Amino acid sequence: MILFTVVGLLTFLTLSIPVGIVLFLLAFGIDGLFSPFPLMRGLGQVIWSSSNSATLIAIPFFVLLGEVLVRSGVAQRTYAALEAWVSWLPGGLIHANIATATLFSATSGSSVATAATVASVAMPQAERLNYDPRLFSGAIAAGGTLGIMIPPSINLIVYGFLTETSIPKLFLAGLLPGFLLALLFMAVTALLCTLKPSLGGPGLKANWQRRISGLVDLVPLLGLFGTIVGSIYAGWATPTEAAAIGVAMAFIIAGTHRALSIRMLMDSLKGTVRTTSMIMLVVIGAYVLNFVLTAAGVSGALRDFLQNLGMGPLATLMVIIVMYIILGFFIETLSLMVATIPIVVPIVLQLGYDPIWFGILMIMLVEMALITPPVGLNLYVVQAARKTGRFSDVMVGVIPYAIAMLVMVALLVIFPAIALYLPTHL
Repeated sequence: MILFTVVGLLTFLTLSIPVGIVLFLLAFGIDGLFSPFPLMRGLGQVIWSSSNSATLIAIPFFVLLGEVLVRSGVAQRTYAALEAWVSWLPGGLIHANIATATLFSATSGSSVATAATVASVAMPQAERLNYDPRLFSGAIAAGGTLGIMIPPSINLIVYGFLTETSIPKLFLAGLLPGFLLALLFMAVTALLCTLKPSLGGPGLKANWQRRISGLVDLVPLLGLFGTIVGSIYAGWATPTEAAAIGVAMAFIIAGTHRALSIRMLMDSLKGTVRTTSMIMLVVIGAYVLNFVLTAAGVSGALRDFLQNLGMGPLATLMVIIVMYIILGFFIETLSLMVATIPIVVPIVLQLGYDPIWFGILMIMLVEMALITPPVGLNLYVVQAARKTGRFSDVMVGVIPYAIAMLVMVALLVIFPAIALYLPTHL
């Protein structure tokens, strides 16, 4: 039964069938072939219970927030402001790519949206200044992954919803690892461009007047991040309410930049509906599949298999980490999370690990799925923004940043306090 599930999942995904549909097809197949009684009689109740939650309302709000910011021109102004501060480092504008992705991640909640936004702004600069296309593209793809780590994160909301873990604590736990990973990306860039200066293109310098004046363009995103996160931790708003406040502020920002129009509003709403529908189809499909797997005994069999390996907690954790890295090559980020959380998290908790810490570790691992072929979405987003060149350039460019992610995974395992310090002390 486990073999049928794995082979069926990989086969359907290879055929480019939408992930949400794949989850439903597997559920129907397992029910028809292996279940002693018709589990689909409970289909309506499972779908209703999995979608009837106020927490999930935060997802379309955060998606809409990102859509409005992308179309309001905030990204261009943010990129120009950060460029003046970091482009003097070895690597030049590559640091601006990472810094902009970091700041935009603190408001968008989506890695793909972050990568697409930064790529659309930065790619013309790469061609004009003759940067190495591989490293430049790889930095954008890798920087975009920060969108699901730095709060507010849609993936952290989904993890908290599926595991009944505090979403505000998950948001706090993602702050330090997210910003440390961004610094690690910048350190890797500086090291590579110091060893081989031709990778970084020409260094750019800006006077202090330009740097100080550019800070004004950072105020909207910083204010938005402070309002969303601050209102949650001050106890003034739930994550869902904070998301609604963020949307209202995003419209105000768009209005002050004179980017608010009926067309922009319609485009933002259409993008929100498409993205939210995809996410909810995956979440509900995963709930249905997990219901069938549990009732048919697959989840229990896999859990027993891992427990019967006779390994200690750390060795079992290493097996789980390797499993996520391998699956990340073939399964999209959100799908990977919702398909494995009900099976893996109970094992991890039984081993004595903290659910908040493991949530951050899982997000770090699935971040790698965004930049590992053949399914890495950020790779395709960046290549589409390039419009020229080979797709392999982007694949090669992300390798140093994928290694940096592995280093960050090791740091989280060795020093759990990186993720747990803020939730414990605040």
